[in-house]
Amino acid sequence: MRVDDKLSTKLRILADAAKYDASCASSGAPKRVAGKDGLGSTSNGICHAYTPDGRCVSLLKILLTNYCLFDCAYCVNRRSSNVPRARFTVDEVVALTLGFYKRNCIEGLFLSSGIIRSPDYTMEQMMLVAKSLRREHGFAGYIHLKTIPEASPWLIEQAGLWADRMSINIEIPSQQNLKRLAPEKDARTITHAMGQMRERIDEAKQEKRRFSPAGQSTQMIVGADATNDAQVLETSATLYNAYALRRVYYSAFSPIPAASAVLPLKAPPLQRENRLYQADWLLRYYGFTVAEIASGGDAGMLDLEIDPKLAWALKNRARFPVDVNTADRELLLRVPGLGVRAVDRILSARRHTHLRLADLARLSTGIRRLKPFLITVDHRPLRLTDRADLRGLLTAPAKQLDLF
Repeated sequence: MRVDDKLSTKLRILADAAKYDASCASSGAPKRVAGKDGLGSTSNGICHAYTPDGRCVSLLKILLTNYCLFDCAYCVNRRSSNVPRARFTVDEVVALTLGFYKRNCIEGLFLSSGIIRSPDYTMEQMMLVAKSLRREHGFAGYIHLKTIPEASPWLIEQAGLWADRMSINIEIPSQQNLKRLAPEKDARTITHAMGQMRERIDEAKQEKRRFSPAGQSTQMIVGADATNDAQVLETSATLYNAYALRRVYYSAFSPIPAASAVLPLKAPPLQRENRLYQADWLLRYYGFTVAEIASGGDAGMLDLEIDPKLAWALKNRARFPVDVNTADRELLLRVPGLGVRAVDRILSARRHTHLRLADLARLSTGIRRLKPFLITVDHRPLRLTDRADLRGLLTAPAKQLDLF
């Protein structure tokens, strides 16, 4: 899409400023059929996100503005930062979104913002973008709006009428550290807004009307303070249970220009972010508790060398191997190498036959890892889980697993 030089400069600044927000996946969005002309080329501000069913979708991911009244130490757009500043008007965001959408470059909009004038004014401007797209232009694409928790509940409710998803970033897992790093923010205000959002979403579902149909999500910055992985996951579990969040996103802290002296000098290992996502998946879909996932770790930190499910299995070897033809679903979900879909396929298939190792290889792509933990009609590992070198064997090149 062609834009004039002034708008192009704004787009470059405000797309770059939005890259620190990780919560731009579009789970819950309706499927769309690509136009007859195929996909267009991408540009500044277009990011790719994956939905739970594996679809890759493109979103225009920008800030309304990177001016901000707040001075959060971990934010590159904080009040005291010397980054280049820019601001879109409501009409400019609408025009950009429609232009990219009509050329099939994007499937939706992810819009966040710094705080300008007041939280109410900022929330109103973002709400007006979504309202204009829906009412005046018949925009049917996906819209994700970042919520300003300090804004009026009425404005947040109005925004939810037009957005597919709303997200309220908790940012720092510890209330004490949030106060230290972001003195203008209050964790209680954030969770109160989450609670109101959940009430509105639940009411809309019961009344069968549209209100943020893809739910709400949040983001936590990992590594900007001393919070360990167990504490991060405890916060996530609380948020899932109390506010029915669709997702918690984890964003590894990235050192920013002219950073505050209270921040770390370097970023945490990116693998830490990955392990937290894996652990989060176990919390939501595999029936694990935080205590199980984080138990035995180094000072509450997840093992960076192996995934948390395998780490748990190695610490609980007495529960393995299990018989794939008789074990219940909950236990099968704890076998390394078996995902939810593979377990459901196993439960369906074993109604008609006794499963062999070759059957598992067709039902699951994780056969290499699950062999020491499962019994089949033709495979009975001789207490391989007792081997002191099992961890090394499971992480070694595939040919060494011939020993199993």
